[in-house]
Amino acid sequence: MEDFGVIVRVNGPIEVYDASHAEITKRLDGSVADGLVLHVARALDDGFEVIEVWESREQYETFNRDVVAPAMAAIGAPADAPPPETVEFEPHNLMAVQLR
Repeated sequence: MEDFGVIVRVNGPIEVYDASHAEITKRLDGSVADGLVLHVARALDDGFEVIEVWESREQYETFNRDVVAPAMAAIGAPADAPPPETVEFEPHNLMAVQLR
């Protein structure tokens, strides 16, 4: 199985990320998303960016469909908002040194 990487750039305030992350964390109820290897978010001058590595594209797509989309709806994110810029990549080397 090949790892799947994705960079998602959102043109919106970091507070949208904070609210969605809180809602997703609540929905996960202490568990970890199946197949998630790495999740990093950062603020940008014009929005925010999320970088993730998953064990498979299918796990990424399932999580977005079953968890992220309902969480975004729950925080009031407009369903007709333009989609974020998404860049997919194949991770070449991944080393996690410390979890926080």
